[in-house]
Amino acid sequence: MARYAWVAEVRPGYEEEYRRRHDEIWPEMVEALREAGVRNYSIFRHGLTLFGYFETDDLEQTQRYLANSGVNRRWGESMEPVMKMEIDPNTDFPYLLPLQWHMD
Repeated sequence: MARYAWVAEVRPGYEEEYRRRHDEIWPEMVEALREAGVRNYSIFRHGLTLFGYFETDDLEQTQRYLANSGVNRRWGESMEPVMKMEIDPNTDFPYLLPLQWHMD
């Protein structure tokens, strides 16, 4: 199992909208994440900063699946006004943070 994390921002004034959209996340988006191999996915917020954490056994397969997912594309488009996320042009996926330390 590999662990991955990303950082993004909620656009100022959209904090409650961000929360509402995730409280009502599309069931088909959750299913797409599962089908992509994503598990143990959590998003934390501190002020406007978002920190996401997830696990997957095959990151490249996860990235390919989500890049080709219409649901993921629509979700991203719907979230564009609410949050800012930098996408790595080499992977068409959010920039991932390098793991610095892990306690078993």
